[in-house]
Amino acid sequence: MADKKLDTKKADSKKSAKKSKKPNAFKRLLKYLSACKGELKKITWPTVRQTTKNFGIVIAVIIVMGIFLFALDQGLYALLGLVMDTSA
Repeated sequence: MADKKLDTKKADSKKSAKKSKKPNAFKRLLKYLSACKGELKKITWPTVRQTTKNFGIVIAVIIVMGIFLFALDQGLYALLGLVMDTSA
């Protein structure tokens, strides 16, 4: 009786081992690529007008930050010049 229980446990463990086996690499790759294709179809791409507008905003921010950093650099340089002249 105990032998029958051990045999059924072995058979169950073999079945579960077969079920947990992963599919081969090509099937997994194909599944992954098809999922990627499905996700790419869900994307809403920006129009040319939206892209141009965003590009303009980025350029404007770069120019403003450049002017700000230039002014800050010139101010700090002038301050350093004042400090160096007074201590000498």
